[in-house]
Amino acid sequence: MPIMQVHLIQGRSEAQKARLIEALTRAAVEALDAPIESVRVIINEVPNTDFGIAGQTAKQRGR
Repeated sequence: MPIMQVHLIQGRSEAQKARLIEALTRAAVEALDAPIESVRVIINEVPNTDFGIAGQTAKQRGR
């Protein structure tokens, strides 16, 4: 069973996350010949205060 875990900074819409799940599922099916029913995608959303870029939080950098 393919399991893909994706980390995103919070702020994506439900529609964007749904498209990502669909695209990653298709990629796993095509690349691994996995049955679509066996593919799992986990999205972990990280608050922009808990993600750092170049010594600052993403929030401090306007992301």
